[in-house]
Amino acid sequence: MRIGELSTRTGVSVRALRYYQDKGALQATRTPAGYRIFDDTAVRTVGHIQTLLSAGLGMDLITEILTCESTGTPLLDGCRDRLLHERRRMTTDINRIRSARTLLDRLLDDPALN
Repeated sequence: MRIGELSTRTGVSVRALRYYQDKGALQATRTPAGYRIFDDTAVRTVGHIQTLLSAGLGMDLITEILTCESTGTPLLDGCRDRLLHERRRMTTDINRIRSARTLLDRLLDDPALN
């Protein structure tokens, strides 16, 4: 599929898709006329990129993760440590958000405030 169709199917702008490709996280072939052609797995890949970006990971780490995933190679040069660090960071963020939600719930349930 061409980049416009991938954009439509994923809801991600053409500009962002080009950026993902430039960073090496998204792969495409080129037609003789220079058009980018993506296979059907690109939709899933873009979904993964979007999920990881929303979790706060940077494009360099995302590219490394997706490269390891697509090639089936073990995590390279400290990638495992970086992933563990990111997982700990996410867990801390989740715990903070849960605490804030609990506080809001208590305030919403307080009869004096209603």
